[in-house]
Amino acid sequence: MRPALLAVLPIILGVAAHKTAHTEEEKQVERSLRNAAYHCAAAVGDFTTARKRAFAQKALGQTGNPSVTDYAQLFDQEPLGIEAGPDAEFLSCTPIQDTQIENNTCVLTPEVTEGPYYHNAGHPIRQNIAEYQDGLLLLLDIGVIDVETCKPVPNVLVDIWLANATGHYAGHPDPAPHLVNEQPQVGGSRSGLLSAFPRTKYQETFLRGAWPTDRNGVSQFTSIFPGYYTGRATHIHTKVYPEWTVHEENSTFTGGRLAHVGQWFFEDDINMAVDKMHPYTENPIRHTRGRTRNWRDSLNIFDDSHLNGYNPVFKTHLLGGVIGQGVVAYITMGVNMSASYDNWWKG
Repeated sequence: MRPALLAVLPIILGVAAHKTAHTEEEKQVERSLRNAAYHCAAAVGDFTTARKRAFAQKALGQTGNPSVTDYAQLFDQEPLGIEAGPDAEFLSCTPIQDTQIENNTCVLTPEVTEGPYYHNAGHPIRQNIAEYQDGLLLLLDIGVIDVETCKPVPNVLVDIWLANATGHYAGHPDPAPHLVNEQPQVGGSRSGLLSAFPRTKYQETFLRGAWPTDRNGVSQFTSIFPGYYTGRATHIHTKVYPEWTVHEENSTFTGGRLAHVGQWFFEDDINMAVDKMHPYTENPIRHTRGRTRNWRDSLNIFDDSHLNGYNPVFKTHLLGGVIGQGVVAYITMGVNMSASYDNWWKG
């Protein structure tokens, strides 16, 4: 990467959520990140191709009708088979090229809000985060690259959390008693939103978890497809920690330096297909307010995540012949590994 680009990337430390670039310095940061996306595109294309090929080889080697548990066994930490000798580039070209490499294979999203449902403590370190939540099987293949080197980043913690099929986060089942009859905000950036539900069930951890990237810079999870709630498009939250502390007594962690805060989305076509499936049909707002489409996402989060051409939308593939057999979703995060954010939710 050009020295000038390397010099300006650390400036992003001061960029806040939903902040529009006004000064020349801020605009230079955005231009540099956009340039990095193009600079890394070829390397990330090979990275994504290798991951898809490795996943397919493992899946085809299975027999019978895989369940959630069976598919979880695919998510060990074996290398992807990318040849990388001491004198070779880690992401050498492969003879198999993905003919549908999309911009979303190199996601360099602005840092967006973590939202009110993150738990600062108690996030389990695990790959299967579904617990006993019913829903469409979703396998997540998440790559992390360093935008300063365009190479995958091993041993960073990818932390994710999402709503269940009926639109609730673990620990937050109900609105505050005095807000039971609250109506969604009308107009403005918070259009469609309700006040955040308080945390009242501290023991719940479903659809929350974190896992370190393997030596190939990949973190994989078994989950269910997320549900939706009023005002927000269907999404998954993430944080990336280069540093963290493990609590071995309960297999949880405390985050240290925070290098990335983001949200991912799905194409509306797959959202609409999932809407017709049980238990998503039991969402209490299905026949009243309905699901918020991507382009109407409140707080401008979907739009903010696309600034300067970035694309935080998963590339999805069916696991079988029909959608009901499950979906695998690929995405690659371009992260400035020298960054350090203070993005704890402050309301």
